[in-house]
Amino acid sequence: VQLVESGGGLVQPGGSLRLSCAASGFTFRTYAMGWARQVPGKELEWLSGIYSDEIIYYSDSVKGRFTISRDNAKNMVYLQMNSLKPEDTAVYYCATGFRSADNKYWGQGTQVTVSS
Repeated sequence: VQLVESGGGLVQPGGSLRLSCAASGFTFRTYAMGWARQVPGKELEWLSGIYSDEIIYYSDSVKGRFTISRDNAKNMVYLQMNSLKPEDTAVYYCATGFRSADNKYWGQGTQVTVSS
């Protein structure tokens, strides 16, 4: 099983990034997929989860700014992040789960830094 995130980097405040997560080794379409982030020294924060285009969860901290999507044909899940703020700086993880991580599968993380 692998979850491999990509798309992180340095972006200015107000900018956008799109994170991607490539999944392999399990029946992707049967799992809810999501994104979490962690700032060093702070607890892991679950951001969003998706079963399908109609069944999506967002935490209050990202609702209206981030958009999650998935492509079951490609075994991919995405996180479009707009209007980024310095406080969005964190390591972002792809994982299985919907309103929270189910702690079954996790990616290795990708760093997002929002700074001028």
